[in-house]
Amino acid sequence: MIDLYTSPTPNGWKASVTLEELGLPYIVRAIDLTKGEQKTEAYLRLNPNGRIPTIVDRGNDDFTVFESGAILMYLAEKTGRLMPADAKGRSLVVQWLMFQMGGIGPMMGQANVFFRYLPEKIQPAIDRYQHESRRLFEVLDRRLGESEWLAGDYSIADIAHWCWVRTYKWSGVSVERLPHLRRWLDAMKERPACRRGVGIPFKVESALRDDEATRAFAERARQNVQR
Repeated sequence: MIDLYTSPTPNGWKASVTLEELGLPYIVRAIDLTKGEQKTEAYLRLNPNGRIPTIVDRGNDDFTVFESGAILMYLAEKTGRLMPADAKGRSLVVQWLMFQMGGIGPMMGQANVFFRYLPEKIQPAIDRYQHESRRLFEVLDRRLGESEWLAGDYSIADIAHWCWVRTYKWSGVSVERLPHLRRWLDAMKERPACRRGVGIPFKVESALRDDEATRAFAERARQNVQR
């Protein structure tokens, strides 16, 4: 059994989607970011960075893994699925996983901060992160024009990217004129495990409407950014 400490964010979804794809039994331990539960001493003993997600593998001497990319690699290697065993195949998956960890995630995350969360709008910063996110989307589109999935076969690289790229509207980034990326987004959305995984620990609306719920969501996120 695996304990999953998580919240409804792209990084959190990466872990839950992977667990759903692998069919591993797990218990959800929801972390309320708005209450600062990720900064409690008990949680920091599991994840010294005070972020989500974190897993504890009860079937492996309570082995703890933090950092979403490391979690995905651990789960794939534990089961022998979603990542090839041969050196070249494994390297290809890791390359695209690192592309998400070092590029897509940070750039879209900063676009969210400046476009959605900060009360003052700093247009050069908004432009910088939205434009860079779009450039990275174009890299993905080119790759997906060559291959059905990012690393050849379906893998943790696809899961990691999808959990972020699916939120493109919230970041204010367009996917227009990116037909291969859109094809891939649709294919990912049709996977039952993906649909289940993004409902963990609870379903969050896409928050794309200009209504009170959207504004409340943005305000909670703004508070989280400052923690």
